[in-house]
Amino acid sequence: MTDAHSRVAPHPVLPDYYASEEARRQRVDQMFDDSAEHYDWINSVMSFGSGERYRQQALSRVGFEPGMSVLDAGSGTGVVAKLEQDMVGESGITVALDPSKGMLGEAKKRGVRLATQGLGERLPFGDDCFDRVTMSYALRHVVDLRVLFDEYRRVLKPGGKLLILEITRPDSAVGHALLNFYMKTIVPTLTRVFRRSAEAEELMRYYWETIEHCVPPQTILETMRAAGLQSVRREVTAGTFSEYIAEKGSA
Repeated sequence: MTDAHSRVAPHPVLPDYYASEEARRQRVDQMFDDSAEHYDWINSVMSFGSGERYRQQALSRVGFEPGMSVLDAGSGTGVVAKLEQDMVGESGITVALDPSKGMLGEAKKRGVRLATQGLGERLPFGDDCFDRVTMSYALRHVVDLRVLFDEYRRVLKPGGKLLILEITRPDSAVGHALLNFYMKTIVPTLTRVFRRSAEAEELMRYYWETIEHCVPPQTILETMRAAGLQSVRREVTAGTFSEYIAEKGSA
């Protein structure tokens, strides 16, 4: 673990949603719990129905084989965990981990067999037990990136791989303006109109704020390396979708 001086938060405190860093975890978990039943619908609209296909492609690029053991942290409603479960087959093991009971309930409805409540920064697993660790669009919701990556490296088997999918603020002014309007205005409005959920609407506004204020990709890459992960790299699709990939060194 790291000391307090090396803590790397994914973004600053967002006072429109919580008053302090200490209040962040409870507030964020509550938003996800309250929005769980709407989340898959929102994701489908937000990605124009292409989200699951992109996730499948990203997983295939890293490589999953029958018999592997996999941890999907920040699993949400289990979209990625279910894809991984199918890829590793009956001889493999896929565990979906998330702090939100509501989200894990949706994951179980999807058919995810193993789901446990917990945080990426405090993984309830032993050392060297997973061939793959994944996290999709949840990096912005943790408290400390350095502690998170320390934990991911700890539970990976030697030679195991880490894949993190994230949405990154576009570099271009035009791209940023378009994504800002879509994520901050269009998606929350559609959520309010079609789902009639003030909680889900608020979550979508918060979702964009975390993207807007997230630390730059270089900070994420540097923190992964500082945690002892190897072969660290970032692949980018459409200027917005980031794939952070790393490995744990062989023993």
